[in-house]
Amino acid sequence: MTDTNTTPAAAPVEHTGRGPLTTDELAARIARDVPSGSYVNLGIGQPTRIAEHLPADAGIVLHTENGMLGMGPAAVGDEVDPDLTNAGKVPVTELPGAAYFHHADSFAMMRGGHLDVCVLGAFQVSQHGDLANWHTGDPDAIPAVGGAMDLAVGARQVLVMMKLFTRDGDPKLVPACTYPLTGAACVHRVYTDHGVFVPGPDGLRVLETYGTTVAELRERLSVDLLP
Repeated sequence: MTDTNTTPAAAPVEHTGRGPLTTDELAARIARDVPSGSYVNLGIGQPTRIAEHLPADAGIVLHTENGMLGMGPAAVGDEVDPDLTNAGKVPVTELPGAAYFHHADSFAMMRGGHLDVCVLGAFQVSQHGDLANWHTGDPDAIPAVGGAMDLAVGARQVLVMMKLFTRDGDPKLVPACTYPLTGAACVHRVYTDHGVFVPGPDGLRVLETYGTTVAELRERLSVDLLP
């Protein structure tokens, strides 16, 4: 994947003849940007769907923090082995050459900069690339740190997959995160159902929109969308 924080800006592509992306369409969109031959961690929840859309011949190796390299797509039917799951406890398959190791070794891979890409969900992402995805700050909420902090600082490229708006219509792309941070200025690209964005020091660059325009997003978001 090209580091879009440093490449010249291009005009956004506005896909206005359709609605927002479905979860599977968004997963397929992200899968197209995962470089061949890369080592990738897919976060718990929606990001695991990306595994279903990765080309079999791309040489992409999936890592899961509970101790596996060479994870395949989700297991179905007779493929299900209750002892073979991803970090979200979802049964998965294994690809030829798969390897298993201690949880501590898995986290050492994450923290040591050995992963090329990670894809995480988020509660909020700031226009400068700050990530909040482990706690909403609500006294009744259950914190869920997992390996997100390790991935946010350890992976070479940090991608976020999320809905652009909450169920109440509040933007999840914000000028500054109001929830506890997972990592500061760590997000390289944000993929949402309404568009794809690149955070940076001066604001957000829009790469694509789905079912909306940049002008309409400016009306709904409080962030700085770069021209």
